[in-house]
Amino acid sequence: MESPIGVFDSGYGGLTILKEIQRYLPLYDYLYLGDNARAPYGTRSFDIVYRFTLQAVNELFSRGCRLVILACNTASAKALRTIQQNDLPLIDPSRRVLGVIRPTVEALGDLSRTGHVGLFATPGTVRSDSYRLEVEKLFPAMSLTSHACPMWVPLVENNEGNNPGADYFVNKDADCLISADPDIDTVILGCTHYPILYPKIRRALPEHVSLVSQGDIVARSLVDYLHRHPEMESRLSRSSSTAYLTTERADSFSRMASMFLGRPVEASQISLS
Repeated sequence: MESPIGVFDSGYGGLTILKEIQRYLPLYDYLYLGDNARAPYGTRSFDIVYRFTLQAVNELFSRGCRLVILACNTASAKALRTIQQNDLPLIDPSRRVLGVIRPTVEALGDLSRTGHVGLFATPGTVRSDSYRLEVEKLFPAMSLTSHACPMWVPLVENNEGNNPGADYFVNKDADCLISADPDIDTVILGCTHYPILYPKIRRALPEHVSLVSQGDIVARSLVDYLHRHPEMESRLSRSSSTAYLTTERADSFSRMASMFLGRPVEASQISLS
């Protein structure tokens, strides 16, 4: 039976995670699901994000996935823990749902020299305090300064990320973050859309500040997870195939996904309930 690795995001941003996972683990099968019809999740309540995310996870489970990656910071912040603790034991204790926040925070110990870290994220992720809570658990002496960037996802999803108008918002947000803590030496891109803006963000930050995208971190974390859990790894199918599902129009998704991935994509439209 086909058992692809499921990758879920509210929209297109999770494709930046998928791309890196495929680079590290090219032999496995993947099933990507974007809930584009109900995106963005960043401004929605905890209850709504949890309900939508659980619907997506169940859809991926129904299509053979035994392992699902929530390649979405908002879903990881607002839904992951409840799904892991309350839903998985009832659905199937042998299945797993993993997020992107914990592996990102785990990597900070090797990245920051000053112990002062910045975070760019959606308003929902910042309000959730998920990054701060993880930092406090893993690195109690580390200082995290968060800054919400409400305009960045719309810029990316409206294909405005390469236009000069995007510079205004990126420069303004970068200045706000560094002004809040001039000792920051590492900045996390805490939304999977943000790597599309990476060149602009890099130019807006001081040269000595490291800028961290999640894709590479999450991919390496998944490689480690599969090494540590051979009982899961052995159940995953391997034919180097990838399928794409969206809750919006398939042609629109395929066009945007091709931009994110740099290769042609053909998606199928589904509904979630």
